[in-house]
Amino acid sequence: MRDLIWLIVVILIIGWLVGFFGFGEAVGSLIHILLVLAVIGILYKLATGRR
Repeated sequence: MRDLIWLIVVILIIGWLVGFFGFGEAVGSLIHILLVLAVIGILYKLATGRR
């Protein structure tokens, strides 16, 4: 489960980077939603930690 969260975070960040630098204004706020989801995933991962 821990690896799955990191995988989702990495995919969201890569999607944000591709959308931001590749499409710019065409995609609009969707790019920033991906970034917010990635940050939430990172914060969740840090909050739960290792058990």
